[in-house]
Amino acid sequence: QVQLVESGGGLVQAGGSLRLSCAASGRTFSSRPMGWFRQAPGKEREFVAVLTSSGGSPMYADSVKGRFTISRDSSMNTVYLQMNSLKPEDTAVYYCAADTTYFGGSRWRADYWGQGTQVTVSS
Repeated sequence: QVQLVESGGGLVQAGGSLRLSCAASGRTFSSRPMGWFRQAPGKEREFVAVLTSSGGSPMYADSVKGRFTISRDSSMNTVYLQMNSLKPEDTAVYYCAADTTYFGGSRWRADYWGQGTQVTVSS
């Protein structure tokens, strides 16, 4: 059974940093696309960042470019999201996703989801 377990969320002041981790178990995702999505209260879940399986450049939402960095440790089947210069509008539940597919525009699908970790940025 595949499980994605996120950690690292919390409360931080604007301008601060957090590092999220997502540990996968049940199968190996080292060559599969993995990424992060988030959902703010009253809003739909949105794409944040993804690492593709082809080894190409990571993809980021425009709202986080230059502030967030996605990376992975294939040996530990873990993906990370380093979040710097956090803003109150980054407040959301952040979800790890694996085996993601991009359909264009804002349309994404993931075969596996984590349970989410809360990130709250105070002003």
